[in-house]
Amino acid sequence: MIKYIGNTPLIKLEHLSDETGCNIFGKAEFMNPGGSVKDRAAKYILEDAIKKGLIRKGGTVVEGTAGNTGIGLALVGNALGLKTVIVIPDTQSEEKKATIRACGAELIEVPAVPYKDENNYVKYSKKVAESYENPNGVLWANQFDNDANKIGHYNETGPEIYNQLDGKINGFICSIGTGGTLSGIAKYLKDKNKDIKIGLADPHGAAIYSFFKDGELRSEGSSVTEGIGQGRITKNIEGLEVDIPLRISDTDALNVMFQMVETEGLYLGGSAGINVAGAVEMSKHMEAGSNIVTILCDSGSRYLSKLYNRNFLINNDLPCPDWV
Repeated sequence: MIKYIGNTPLIKLEHLSDETGCNIFGKAEFMNPGGSVKDRAAKYILEDAIKKGLIRKGGTVVEGTAGNTGIGLALVGNALGLKTVIVIPDTQSEEKKATIRACGAELIEVPAVPYKDENNYVKYSKKVAESYENPNGVLWANQFDNDANKIGHYNETGPEIYNQLDGKINGFICSIGTGGTLSGIAKYLKDKNKDIKIGLADPHGAAIYSFFKDGELRSEGSSVTEGIGQGRITKNIEGLEVDIPLRISDTDALNVMFQMVETEGLYLGGSAGINVAGAVEMSKHMEAGSNIVTILCDSGSRYLSKLYNRNFLINNDLPCPDWV
C-alpha cells in the first residue's frame, strides 16, 4: 500500500472560488490509503528510519499522536512488518481510537495535559519507547521533531502541488500540527518561486499565529479541532517563513466545513475546515484570480461523534445546520 500514498488529486473548490474571486484548490489527502495527510509523515519517517538502520522488520514503532499519524504508522508499519504502539490523548474522537485499534496497533490512552507536563502524550510516548526492548529495534517516531517529516513533504508533496498547477500557484496555506506539512511544502514552493505567498491558518488556543505575527508564542482561547494547534516551535517549524499568518475561529471553520458538504460535495474534518477557511481569508490579501492551495486533511467520518453530532455542536455553542 505504501506506493499508493501521495499523488492525490488537486480539487478546485468551485463555489468558494466563485465567492472569493480567487481559485481555491484543495489537495485531497483524505484519499490516501489511511485516510489522511498523515500517511505521508508515517511513510517518510519509517522509510528514513529503515534507511538509517534504526529499525528493521520485526521492530517496534512508538508514537504519541492525536490520531491520524497513529493510523498511518499502523498501516505503513504493517506493510513493513513492524509492530506499532500508539499513545493518544483521551480527548480525541472515538472514531480515531477505534480505527487505530482496527489497524492492529496497541493503543494507550492518557489524560490530555499541556506539553510542559511530563505526562503529556508526546513525552509519555518517549518513555514508553524507552521501556521497550526489541532486538530488531525500537523507534520513537517523534513526528514533531523528526525532520524526515518536513523533508518528505519537501521532496514529494510540494512538487506534486507545483506540477499539478504547472507552476501557476500564487499562495499556499494550511494549519500546523507538527509543522511538517506547511514547512516542507512552503520551502519547496519558495525555492521554486520566492513570490509565492505562504499563509498559516491557526486555530484559537494555538500559539504559532502570534509567533509569526508578533514574534511571541502566545495563545488565546481554545478550539474543538483535533490534530492541529501548536504551542512550541518544533524542529519541523524551524526555518519556516510565513507571509500571511491568520487565526481562524471554530465558528468560521465549521461554517466552511458544512458549506463544503452542501455545495462542494466534500465531507471533511475540522482541520480541513480551518484550512479552507484560511484560504478564503487569505484570498482577501491576494489579487483577484490568484491560485491558492490548501490541504483537505481527512474525512468527516472520523468526527461523527463530535463535529457532525448535533448534541455536541449545540452544547458547545457551535454552528449546527438543520441537517446534522
